[in-house]
Amino acid sequence: MRFEIMRLDDVDGTAVDTTVVDAASVNRIVQQAAAIGQRLYIRPADTTAS
Repeated sequence: MRFEIMRLDDVDGTAVDTTVVDAASVNRIVQQAAAIGQRLYIRPADTTAS
């Protein structure tokens, strides 16, 4: 499963950076964000069939 992770602006909460990662990478990214006080929004990535 893949997830979309958006880094949120500290002032108004708007998404300033977006990346799509596999499930194994989510924990590492969350740990890094927590260490520096960064806010994230995480949701399942769109997996439309092609």
